[in-house]
Amino acid sequence: MKLFSKKFNIDKNNLPKCVAFIIDGNGRWAKKRGLPRMLGHRAGIDAVKKTIDYAESLGLQEVMFYCFSTENWNRPKNEVDGLFDLFRDFVNNQADDYLKRNFMFKLIGDKTKIPKDIVKKVDDIEEKTKNCTKMKVGLCINYGGKFDILNAVNNILKSGKTQVTEKDFESYLLTKDFSNPDLIIRTSGEQRLSNFLLYQMAYSELYFTKTYWPDFDKKSLEMAIYDYQKRNRRFGAIKE
Repeated sequence: MKLFSKKFNIDKNNLPKCVAFIIDGNGRWAKKRGLPRMLGHRAGIDAVKKTIDYAESLGLQEVMFYCFSTENWNRPKNEVDGLFDLFRDFVNNQADDYLKRNFMFKLIGDKTKIPKDIVKKVDDIEEKTKNCTKMKVGLCINYGGKFDILNAVNNILKSGKTQVTEKDFESYLLTKDFSNPDLIIRTSGEQRLSNFLLYQMAYSELYFTKTYWPDFDKKSLEMAIYDYQKRNRRFGAIKE
C-alpha cells in the first residue's frame, strides 16, 4: 500500500522504524513575525502534537523529539521557566489521550533537575502507557548525548561489570525503550546534532530542512521520508 500526495510517493513498506526530530527554530519563527520568543515555543509544542498525529497517520512506530538539552539551562531563567510551563501543560493534557490512542509515552532525559510536579505526572503517564503498542512517543527533556553515555558508563561500573557487549551497553542508555533512529530530522537550516543521540545515531540518516519547526507540517514529514527512501543504506557492507 502506498500513500500518494501531490509530489511524493511514499512506500508504506519502507518506512523508518524510528524518527527523531531536533525541533529547532521556534525563537526565529517568532522573531520573524514580531512576536515574543515564548509564543514561538508555544507554537513549537503545537507542532510536536501535530507531528505525532502525522506520524500516526503514516504508520510510524516510534518518534522522539529533542525539546530541551542539558545545555539549554544556559538560557535566560524566564525562558527556561516558560518552557517548563509548556512541558507541564503538555504532559497534563496529553496523558489520557495517549492512553486512549495506545501510545507508549516516555520522557527521555535526566529527571533530577526537572520540576518535581512534572516528573510525578510523567512517571504516572509512563506507568499507565507502558504496555501500549501502537506507537512510542519520546520527549527528550534535559537530555544530552554526552550525559547519556557517561550515565550509562557510571551505572555499568556501579553494577560491578567489567566488560559489556553493545546490547548490554544500550540497555543502560536513556533511550533503551526505543530503537536507534533510522532518520534524524533537524529543522531551521542548522546542520549539526547539538549533542543529540551521539551513540544512537551511528547509522542514522540525517535530513536537514530550512523550515522552522512551528511550520513543519505533514508535507514536510512526507518530504523527509521520501528523501530517506531514496537512500542506499549499506551499514558498512557493499550492495550491488
